[in-house]
Amino acid sequence: MRSGAFMTKHHPPNLADTDLTQRLAKREYFDQLAELQAKLAQIQQAFLFHELKGVIVFEGWDAAGKGGTIRRISQALDPRSFKVWPIGAPRNYYLNRHYLLRFWERLPPSGAISAFDRSWYGRVLVERIEKLTPEKRWRAAYQEINDFERMLVDDGTRIVKLFFHISPDEQMRRFTERLTNPLKRWKLTYEDFRNREKWGDAEIAVDEMLARTSTKKAPWHVIPANNKKYARIKAMSAVVDALSKDVDLNPQHLDRQTLDAADKALDVDQSLIDSLRARTE
Repeated sequence: MRSGAFMTKHHPPNLADTDLTQRLAKREYFDQLAELQAKLAQIQQAFLFHELKGVIVFEGWDAAGKGGTIRRISQALDPRSFKVWPIGAPRNYYLNRHYLLRFWERLPPSGAISAFDRSWYGRVLVERIEKLTPEKRWRAAYQEINDFERMLVDDGTRIVKLFFHISPDEQMRRFTERLTNPLKRWKLTYEDFRNREKWGDAEIAVDEMLARTSTKKAPWHVIPANNKKYARIKAMSAVVDALSKDVDLNPQHLDRQTLDAADKALDVDQSLIDSLRARTE
């Protein structure tokens, strides 16, 4: 498929259209959280059985709630086939190679789901904003990223891309909370304040990223994140919808050999064994 075809008939989101006033009540949050976590467990089992692959990309402002959402997703999944990759500055080995290499190496095998806490989009965000990469190279990255994601989708990988958006005032409130809470203080760094000084440049970079890399097969979801509960549910809903689409989430069938062994070894109602045999046959 040509890259142009990959980009057609899709209207990318932007920051200005995001309603940051969205909120969710505590009771409703916990009800929806339990439902979504149960669905994620079903999805993981289906991915293992059908040998599917999933990638979840987390981007967003500092203190926007990416980590909290990743924790709620991780709670629902077996770590044997779910991996979180925290992405920081590349070490020298990767600095001397194409920037996509370290992401190729971390893509999930069949049956697994990988979450990237920051991602290959650093090329058109932090590397652009901090002038770590020549303009010619980061501009070329839009097409490189679209081609990269197209190849993943064509190979059977499902991609969910989330950008957590908060207001500058809300970010400052969360920085204050991190400073005053000893258990959260480790999250606050000098870089957080440096990055705030370039908020305007970052907004421009984010909106161009959304416009250039939100495609029909790999769209961006901008998550209104001023309210953490709302953001978690919104993000997890996007993950569940994307990973479960057209996937049979019913429990997998046991093979005949396993059922024969269970029939001999386990003291269970014979009707259960018979019903499972019927599904297998």
